[in-house]
Amino acid sequence: MSHFLDRLNHFSNPKESFSDGHGVTTGEDRTWEDAYRNRWAHDKIVRSTHGVNCTGSCSWKIYVKGGIVTWETQQTDYPRTRADLPNHEPRGCARGASYSWYLYSANRVKYPMVRGKLLAHWRAALAVAKSPVDAWASIAENTTARKEWQQQRGLGGFVRSTWEEVNQLIASANVYTAKKYGPDRVIGFSPIPAMSMVSYAAGSRYLSLIGGVCMSFYDWYCDLPPASPQVWGEQTDVPESADWYNSNFIIAWGSNVPQTRTPDAHFFTEVRYKGAKTVAITPDYAEISKLADIWMHPKQGTDAAIAMAMGHVILKEFYFPDGGRQRSSYFDDYVRRYTDMPMLVQLEERTLPDGRQVVVPGRYIRASDFNGKLGQANNPDWKTVAIDQDDKVVLPNGSIGFRWGAADRTDAGKWNLEDKEARSGETVKLKLSLMEGAQPDYEVGEVGFPYFGGIATPHFSANKQAEATGDVLVRKVPVRRIKLGKAGEERYALVATVFDLTVANYGVARGLAGENAATGFDDDTPYTPAWQEKITGVKRDQVIAVARQFADNADKTKGKSMVIIGAAMNHWYHSDMNYRGIINMLMMCGCIGQSGGGWAHYVGQEKLRPQTGWTALAFALDWVRPPRQMNSTSFFYAHTDQWRYEKLGVEEILSPLADKAKFGGSLIDYNVRAERMGWLPSAPQLQTNPMQVVRDAQAKGMDPKDYAVKALKDGSLKMSCEDPDHPANWPRNLFVWRSNLLGSSGKGHEYFLKHLLGTTHGVQGKDLGADEAKPTEVQWHTQAPEGKLDLLVTLDFRMSTTCLYSDIVLPTATWYEKNDLNTSDMHPFIHPLSTAVDPAWQSKSDWEIYKGFAKAYSEVCVGHLGVEKELMLTPLMHDTPAELAQPFGVAEWKKGECDLIPGKTAPQITVVERDYPHTYQRFTALGPLMEKVGNGGKGIAWNTDTEVGQLKELNGTVKAQGVTQGMANISTDIDACEVVLQLAPETNGHVAVKAWDALSKITGRDHTHLALHREDEKIRFRDIQAQPRKIISSPTWSGLESEKVSYNAGYTNVHELIPWRTLTGRQQFYLDHPWMIAFGEGLSSYRPPVDLKTVDEMIDRRPNGNREISLNFITPHQKWGIHSTYTDNLMMLTLNRGGPVIWLSEDDAKSAGIADNDWVELFNTNGAIAARAVVSQRVNPGMVMMYHAQEKIINTPGAEITGTRGGIHNSVTRITTKPTHMIGGYAQFSYGFNYYGTIGTNRDEFVVVRKMAKVDWLDGEAPATIQA
Repeated sequence: MSHFLDRLNHFSNPKESFSDGHGVTTGEDRTWEDAYRNRWAHDKIVRSTHGVNCTGSCSWKIYVKGGIVTWETQQTDYPRTRADLPNHEPRGCARGASYSWYLYSANRVKYPMVRGKLLAHWRAALAVAKSPVDAWASIAENTTARKEWQQQRGLGGFVRSTWEEVNQLIASANVYTAKKYGPDRVIGFSPIPAMSMVSYAAGSRYLSLIGGVCMSFYDWYCDLPPASPQVWGEQTDVPESADWYNSNFIIAWGSNVPQTRTPDAHFFTEVRYKGAKTVAITPDYAEISKLADIWMHPKQGTDAAIAMAMGHVILKEFYFPDGGRQRSSYFDDYVRRYTDMPMLVQLEERTLPDGRQVVVPGRYIRASDFNGKLGQANNPDWKTVAIDQDDKVVLPNGSIGFRWGAADRTDAGKWNLEDKEARSGETVKLKLSLMEGAQPDYEVGEVGFPYFGGIATPHFSANKQAEATGDVLVRKVPVRRIKLGKAGEERYALVATVFDLTVANYGVARGLAGENAATGFDDDTPYTPAWQEKITGVKRDQVIAVARQFADNADKTKGKSMVIIGAAMNHWYHSDMNYRGIINMLMMCGCIGQSGGGWAHYVGQEKLRPQTGWTALAFALDWVRPPRQMNSTSFFYAHTDQWRYEKLGVEEILSPLADKAKFGGSLIDYNVRAERMGWLPSAPQLQTNPMQVVRDAQAKGMDPKDYAVKALKDGSLKMSCEDPDHPANWPRNLFVWRSNLLGSSGKGHEYFLKHLLGTTHGVQGKDLGADEAKPTEVQWHTQAPEGKLDLLVTLDFRMSTTCLYSDIVLPTATWYEKNDLNTSDMHPFIHPLSTAVDPAWQSKSDWEIYKGFAKAYSEVCVGHLGVEKELMLTPLMHDTPAELAQPFGVAEWKKGECDLIPGKTAPQITVVERDYPHTYQRFTALGPLMEKVGNGGKGIAWNTDTEVGQLKELNGTVKAQGVTQGMANISTDIDACEVVLQLAPETNGHVAVKAWDALSKITGRDHTHLALHREDEKIRFRDIQAQPRKIISSPTWSGLESEKVSYNAGYTNVHELIPWRTLTGRQQFYLDHPWMIAFGEGLSSYRPPVDLKTVDEMIDRRPNGNREISLNFITPHQKWGIHSTYTDNLMMLTLNRGGPVIWLSEDDAKSAGIADNDWVELFNTNGAIAARAVVSQRVNPGMVMMYHAQEKIINTPGAEITGTRGGIHNSVTRITTKPTHMIGGYAQFSYGFNYYGTIGTNRDEFVVVRKMAKVDWLDGEAPATIQA
């Protein structure tokens, strides 16, 4: 009987009671309930995770019914690591729980899509051309046709295509580009491989095989803090979140833990119940503020001033205490053993503009400065010296000169931090200060330090100091003149220790006669708590209390004080000062490398734990070495022509002590100089096709390397960076996958649209002109190009902003439709992405998509490209002997200051061979170099014969006849996963032991015990599908995966005495490269935000009747999305306000006549944004926040100022590069992919904010709304 009739007959139906009348049974039909039950029914549960850049790496249960994903819930079966720690689960957040919405939504990209005008031209050309490559040539060289599809970008017009058609089109464009211009005009951008390693590797492997360029991401995202390589020679190795629970004092500094580290926030809460003190330092009342015992809210951008003041308190109270208290013995021993504090620095004479004679810090004294080089035949230029307790000059173990050299060198095995003198092998105790000892030998010198705190920057408070004449502070420092030569050959150098220089720089009094230093914390002198109060607005008592408690806890617990940092502070132009100020505090307090302490820097999902196994697959190192890689910030700065609009002058950022005559030009010039000297990579590399360079050399009967050197010197061969606007130097094909480049990370969004894409844009400013821009190294074109890219291809599962501007959009499988690997900084486990259901519609996994490109490339290249040789330029790489290339000074071959020596004064030059017709075969097989050369990473290498043999058994071998027959198969995504797992020491215990053994040979200490207990363990893909697996300790990382200690960065440096990968082998307070000193950053200080000059000319330029105010534009991370992912799904839109919003203070809103939920416009010379206003007490006056990353694809009207749709958060930003981030060939200052390089800062930016008068949706359906 139906449910409807049951309802009608309710009272007449028979009933039967039970339980003494407490219950009644009826004969009603209950099948109507099946619909509800079926909503929660499922056929299977599959483990997967989300390949999004959030650091969560959470394990999820994916419920499937009838081949459809119905919902997801959190997995709760993580392995328990230690009994004294809380569990890692539950892990997840509301964003992750909403992901399945995407699979079957209207936002899903379902079929291969091509811009209509491009497809029409392609089909017409293909019908008459001799080959597909010729067809592409005919339309790419047709200026009118090319402009048609370029100008359609962002304006719709997609039509459906087929995989066969798009593969042929893309491959033809790639072949044509390589043949005509060079393979380095084919570019690929994809970020954060840790979130889906094989998906990243699919594209990078394809690009590496054809000679294309893989773009960096960590620096471009501005997640890469250059201060980390500068101080440690390591890029953001950090503690796992469980180690928070081992801390006793935590400062969350610019890190909004519950909002951006949601799965791990429970550790922060739980350690508070255990008794830990917590402090939040954020300019706005962020969510973390609610979880802290103290909330400090400085003016945004002034964090370095607080850090310097805290450092002042720590030095004064724990190194030079009053009242008969003793110096902290723990701190003293730590900085003496593990930092550069005892190292000697040469002092150089300088005459100040006012005529005063001072000395200034120069470079470290090296063994080679002594006449006999202290007996060092191997790398004496790279061995630093100190003075011991007996006042003798000593050569401690551990500096970088001991790391490299021949295997049979006499100093082998001395790259360690044992407290030994390298020559004698005797135990030595180094002097921190020249004032130490019963009869110290020193004199008092006047040392000049640059002071930037008095610089007046609009909207920021300066603290001008009367004693800082010409922005130079002169302070008293103990110095000594040491003898460099023996009797009859005497030479002398005036020196000071890094410790004595640091103490003087911080303004701490030591009782030296006439010293210009603070007598108390209330003195308004750099860098006291009273001094910072005028800059930050934070009360001095709060700074004193937090610094004192932080250090006191570290002293009593031996380092269990921690600072959790987010990327916020890294987005300022002078971010290095923010970071180094904080890192200095941690080093002073002995927190680095101690469980429960240290620098917990969390940004994107950076820690690709099985890194060395992955790099071989990802960059095709099994087939050809080296790969082509490029730092994205420099690339986009040049090729989106943002350099043409640069208003920040070099003179504005130089040290007042620098010789300004040596530092002219514009910022782009420094990038060019860096590329020529081999400091930074280039893309494209040469204006001439690199394959043609080899042909030209062969025609002249010369070795290609010798030919290139000669041609570069005589000018017949030019580097592309010298003329980025020349058509021969344009990037031509761009692949974007696993990324929303144009809708999320693209600083200077409107410049991308104007110059790279050649489409509708909102740039409001004009470029500067040759005279104003002052480029001296770059060719200036009167008319900047618009539309450099021939082809933009994007792979995505949703129609993002980047897709809307692309020429071809390809549907990729979602995170529940493919197999992959995932790891995080936040926990020690490796996760799978699993195929819970087949890819929907016509989508494919990234591995299958790029495999299709490779197959098509192999087919269409025939008759155009065969086995080809090309010339490659590679920078002087970190963790290779090339990092010892340039020990003293800066000499440029282009200016005749030195000869052009590849790998020494210029990039390394290599000739590589590519077998283009066999690109597909190479893509799907593990190449011979893994057996011939082996594998390795971070300066060590090991044999992989065993692992390759085992992979052949596991994956099977290639059966088909040809170049790859008998090689290990990599046909599927699971095959690729197994390659990574098998080759990596983190997932193969046998490899881990080999890796530790390789390191032991360099340090002279046995480290294999760290992995021996797991030597027989091999983690397979099916293992991690069953349960997340904890990785194995490896020398790739500086922490341990142990049952006794949580992962903490620097732990093996401190406890295994493995040096940091720096010049001194120690953590460095002082950075002595000439450019670091010239730009005023040899030692830490406070530097105010820079004035980018983008607002003044826009105020009242196009008035709309509403008041305009100028505010600092800040882009923190949000709770309704992870970057741009999730922000467009219905659930997150419902929780937010259904479209783009900005946040501003009540005071600023009132002054501009803005009410909550009003439509407002933000604009400057870079572009404009239209969004709704959220008026809130939690926002500091003077700043406006727009959460990263909000796109313009949903509920976004046109901007009044541009007349185009409202812009994204990056529409009002522009890249500004910093010369100190370009340094190379100098120990830790050497290039590495995503290790060191220019970063895409954007927080110094200001915008004009006003209420919109008219809200126009630009849809042609209704007139604009007048906003009251």
